[in-house]
Amino acid sequence: MPETVLQAPGESHYDVLIIGAGMAGMAAAIRLAHFGKKVCLLERHTVIGGLNSFYKLGGRKYDVGLHAVTNYVPRGVRGTPLVKLLRQLRIHREELDLCEQLGSKVSFPGEELTFTNDFSVLESEVARAFPGQVDGFRALAGEVAAFGDLSGGGGGDPSARSVIRSHITDRGLEDMLLCPLMYYGSAREGDMDYSQFAIMFQAVYLEGFARPFEGVRRLTRTLLRKLREAGAERCMGCGVRELRIDRGRVAGVILDSGREVTAGAVLSSAGVTETLRLCREAREPEPPRNDDNVGRLSFVESITVFRGQPRDLGCDNTIIFYNDAGRFDYSVPGDLVDPRSGVICFPNNFDYGDRQLPEGFFRITCLANCDGWCSLPEKEYRAQKERWFETMVARALKFLRPVNRETLNERTLARDMFTPRTITRYTGHINGAVYGAPKKVKDGCTPYENLFLCGTDQGFLGITGAMLSGISMANRHVLSRKSDKSLEKMTQAP
Repeated sequence: MPETVLQAPGESHYDVLIIGAGMAGMAAAIRLAHFGKKVCLLERHTVIGGLNSFYKLGGRKYDVGLHAVTNYVPRGVRGTPLVKLLRQLRIHREELDLCEQLGSKVSFPGEELTFTNDFSVLESEVARAFPGQVDGFRALAGEVAAFGDLSGGGGGDPSARSVIRSHITDRGLEDMLLCPLMYYGSAREGDMDYSQFAIMFQAVYLEGFARPFEGVRRLTRTLLRKLREAGAERCMGCGVRELRIDRGRVAGVILDSGREVTAGAVLSSAGVTETLRLCREAREPEPPRNDDNVGRLSFVESITVFRGQPRDLGCDNTIIFYNDAGRFDYSVPGDLVDPRSGVICFPNNFDYGDRQLPEGFFRITCLANCDGWCSLPEKEYRAQKERWFETMVARALKFLRPVNRETLNERTLARDMFTPRTITRYTGHINGAVYGAPKKVKDGCTPYENLFLCGTDQGFLGITGAMLSGISMANRHVLSRKSDKSLEKMTQAP
């Protein structure tokens, strides 16, 4: 049965309507369609992928969002998030073409920690750089590996820093461990919830990074093929204006066109606050608010395309997480950008075997102030992009000592930059908040009995986590409502 791509739903009623064709929404649609559910996937924009997509400029294709797929494990390893994902979406490993990182590092003033997809490398690095802390680090890693309550549920969630400090006393090591995990998954300023920390520690350190040779396009193309095979319906350029609520449930989904469609259940990957703002109760003119849980953390990213390969310039690392301040400050900057810390990514530096990307890519990601960027008039906006591009590159080059600015300029073929304004426009996330709300809704439930969340604000993180979120919420709330016990294993997060 072929996947149907429309500009508007072909039916008036569905078993499930899914809001957002990002990784979580597509995974949920595939999973549900596999079990014969009549599913319609609604996407306001004309491209899929959400926060992980691509665009074309000057004849080149640029990835958005994807630096690496986390939770990578080699063939033969069982019971991990990646393996569960492949099994439940009926994807063969070869279809994703995942290639391992060459090696990454965390670089702080006076110290560096190298890590790969082999956890023992990081363990030995901690022993070298922080010999008095290595036993505590091992105890922390053991506690994280044993932490199993990642699928959702009640109970408090302690601060990650408080748990780290029960094992590690050196604040420098604490910051170095947190830096990659925060940049790749924290919606909370200055800290992480322990469950989020545990998810990301496993995803980044205990498992690792990989990337398809073609980048995010390989992932989205695979998911589209699975949607077609499963027989799902996908509507592009078809946004949701309102969720009509009657007697505690979604009675109708009103599209931007004004047309109303109904469904037995609605899964939203738009975010918890964004979803609740769509809800309209007939007896209440104002929707339920969740403004105390609005994310604020957003980013800018500069992309330089250059002649040759990063290794030609002496750059062998895949990803570098850097900080050159006294303490690592993960918070909304007062200025448009905080260039003191960031992430450098070389997409060329994965193990592609005998293949090689034809041009070098040099990506830098830094924290940004969404309000500042979105309030700029167009002319000033463009000028500030130029200013901060130069500032970010200059600061990042301090961590790429073999490379000087003159050499990079001579080799540069093209460059671009996107900001929180871009993120807000294409995702609809309030404040351009890449990782959504600080407080996650782990069980995916909302105040309405047939409306559920999946994706970023449900709490699973990264590309692998987003797809698992869509799968697990589809399993829990649609496919097996009668038996939560039978879902216990299926809904385990990364």
